[in-house]
Amino acid sequence: MTQASTVSLERLIPHIARVTFSNPPANLIVPETVSRLHDIVVELSEDPDIKVVLFTSSLAEFFFNHFDLAHATDFPVLPGTDARPAWTDLVVRLTEAPFISIASIRGGTRGGGNELTLAFDLRYASREKAIFGQPEVGTGILPGGGGSERLPRFVGRDRALEAILSSADYDADLAEKWGWVTRALPDAELDGYVEKLAARLASFDRQALAAGKAQINRASLPPPGDLLAAYGEYVDSLSWPGFQARMQGFGQRIAEKGLVEIELNLGAYIGGAKA
Repeated sequence: MTQASTVSLERLIPHIARVTFSNPPANLIVPETVSRLHDIVVELSEDPDIKVVLFTSSLAEFFFNHFDLAHATDFPVLPGTDARPAWTDLVVRLTEAPFISIASIRGGTRGGGNELTLAFDLRYASREKAIFGQPEVGTGILPGGGGSERLPRFVGRDRALEAILSSADYDADLAEKWGWVTRALPDAELDGYVEKLAARLASFDRQALAAGKAQINRASLPPPGDLLAAYGEYVDSLSWPGFQARMQGFGQRIAEKGLVEIELNLGAYIGGAKA
């Protein structure tokens, strides 16, 4: 079981904010995580002082991790006639926000956590500690948070097929080589590099930063309609019999090995390299 998810917001030096995620022991994304992140992104998008937002984790072993599927049916939907999933609205708002979002990644980020990471503007990873993956297909369901739409744009169709269909784990070196992350850095240098870059960007004109980002968005983002369709397909796949059977098996492994052990080595357990 996870504890209550917390997403904290700090305003640092002028024009920079930091968002820190904490949901011990494995930083699973739960419904309140999505609601809080959505509120923060809306708040910071409307703040004329904010130019750069850093996203970090309080746990060295996990960045933003995958959805907690025990609560999959409780994830929020925004009010209104179109019943837009809050998650889809969140990742679209992130890519369109007038600030520059920067991820400082240590530990595992898979599934929904990886899909959130792909929505950040810049992604910097600890060479020794960062792990990436999309485990959904290996567990019998479909990605629904934007991985199938964003990853091919970063790494190409064939590499995205390998990553999503194999449900394997990928280290920071390969993620950097493929273009999954902006840059992989030695762990001891990660914080300093990200902070220096954030300060540099924050010294520039906010209108120019936002307009430059908008230009690149035109050439690189998936249509929001595709993201909405993928979320619906993910929700439908939760009822597939293969997923139900696999989840029973994973529940037994978690009971035997513990949640953290399974999450640290999720790709290996999905692929049968560990039992």
